[in-house]
Formats: sequence, structure tokens, C-alpha cells
Amino acid sequence: MPDAKTYQGGCHCGKVRYQVTADLAQVISCNCSICSKKASLLTFVGTDAFQLLQGEDNLTDYQFNTKNIHHVFCRTCGIQSFARGTDRQGQAMFSVNVRCLDDVDPTTLAVTAVDGRSR
Repeated sequence: MPDAKTYQGGCHCGKVRYQVTADLAQVISCNCSICSKKASLLTFVGTDAFQLLQGEDNLTDYQFNTKNIHHVFCRTCGIQSFARGTDRQGQAMFSVNVRCLDDVDPTTLAVTAVDGRSR
């Protein structure tokens, strides 16, 4: 990750908090059935770049389709600030909603549209 930085993030109410090291030079906007409804802007990192600081006991899990991604959200405020699962090669990964990172202005990021609806 050439320009990776460490960020703090979490849900709206603050019960779920995490730290992630990611390169935000380019993030994605996916048009799949769930991402489009949530208006997420995403970046993906390996398990070594993500640390849940608090709130594991406050997470609720939602799965659909292939069920290889755990769309976890805060049971108090309902915000999904990250998801966990496996990539297409079977490697464990985290998907982080960049809109939930502290002190990151999403309007300054390069966003790439991804056609997840057709996958």
C-alpha cells in the first residue's frame, strides 16, 4: 500500500469503533443491491490492516446471496461501517465504508464505479 495511512472509524452512536490502515487513493462505489441502497464508498483491506477496538458484542450480522460476506451493523444505531468476509481468492478481508472514517472527506476521494449488480 503505497500511501496507506491509519484511520479510526465506527458507527454513528460510537459503540462500534475500529482502526484500519488503508490507501484511500481510490475507493469504489458499487451498484449491487445492498451497496447502492446504503450509498457506501468502500475500500478493502486484509485482516492484518483492520482492528476492531470495541463493539463486537453490539454487532448484528446480515448475509445474502453467496453468504461469503458478513454485513455487520451496530444493533443500536443500525450503521454498517464495515463488513468481513473472503475475497474471490478465498482470502479473509474487510470491506470498510469510507464514509464512516473519522476526519475523511469523501468528496475529496477518487471514486471508481463498480458494476457489482452484474456479478
